[in-house]
Amino acid sequence: MAGWRGFAPAMGGPKLVDLARAGFGAGMGLLVAGLALRGLGLGWLIAPFGASAVLVFAVPNSPLAQPWSVVMGNTLSALVALAVITALPHLDWAVPLAVGLAIATMLATRALHPPGGAVALLVALGDKTEWVHILGPVLAGSCLLVAIGIPWNRAVGRVYPFRQPAQPGAHGTIDPKPEERIGLDPAELATILEDFRQSSNVGVADLARLVGAAEQAAAARRMEGFAASDIMSRDLVTVGPEAPLSQVADIFRKRGFTSLPVVGEEDRLLGLIFQIDLIRRAREDAFRQHHSLIRALAHLIDSHRKRPPKAAEIMETDTPRIAPDTPVGAIMPLLADGGAEAVAVVEGPRVVGIVTRTDLVSALAQRLALVQQAG
Repeated sequence: MAGWRGFAPAMGGPKLVDLARAGFGAGMGLLVAGLALRGLGLGWLIAPFGASAVLVFAVPNSPLAQPWSVVMGNTLSALVALAVITALPHLDWAVPLAVGLAIATMLATRALHPPGGAVALLVALGDKTEWVHILGPVLAGSCLLVAIGIPWNRAVGRVYPFRQPAQPGAHGTIDPKPEERIGLDPAELATILEDFRQSSNVGVADLARLVGAAEQAAAARRMEGFAASDIMSRDLVTVGPEAPLSQVADIFRKRGFTSLPVVGEEDRLLGLIFQIDLIRRAREDAFRQHHSLIRALAHLIDSHRKRPPKAAEIMETDTPRIAPDTPVGAIMPLLADGGAEAVAVVEGPRVVGIVTRTDLVSALAQRLALVQQAG
């Protein structure tokens, strides 16, 4: 029985949302691309585009689905097949030769795209040798699928094209996300993929993300037994929604806080204010009033204003909230990469504590010290 396990599905079970966005996206992408090809007078869809749609809309993170692979893989394969059947017409062995050379060309140009093999086969078996009439639809159709796939994948929460390690990330820098900073640079990761012959299946960014996630999970396991209630700040300083921003700024200055809960009656949590929120509001005022940022910030926190802005105007209401028994390992992703500078700990609507990045780092340092002592 164990010998048959290799024939079982190797992929994890898909979620309903994955089925919908991949199936519907591919169908709509092919429809729009086909109509556009007709409108341009380039014919209709060709069979290999169905396989290209699978990659672009179902597995957009794959190196095989990236724009360079789709466009250049399909186009170069058609070009190679045309060259072979032009040089060797009416020869049966020219067909497999065309496919083999197409695959070699895709590998050499780092444009491996499995549907490209089908494109080469289709062209080699066809009865048309007009280069423009063949290359035109292949190139245009591939570009259209990519052009449609980019907004579709981003609309459903995916990144396409997949961000390469040297491209700016969410913060406008080329630094990878914290969970991807595993001590290996992209060149070393690429070498690992090449050594294990996986460079065509997994991208460098994907490998960094997976290994980083594994290390984060391992760190979370080391924190087993710790909950939010063990590391949270309990003696909270809070403000009401009507508190002027001058009071908020004064608390930040005197206490050295970076976050401040805004509460209503009976300590009901309404939101959080972060230091950066004051700066953002001042920047907006500076842009609107054509003032300098310093002048706008001074005016924002001026306690002598007739109608000073209130805490409720800048507080963030969509920040994460956790329970006292939330494991520390579950808090780590929330504070890892700027998603939140602090998370409020609540019991029902009432705030009972707050966990900041400093609290988390201190807890990790203490646990690691205990592990080292035990070792």
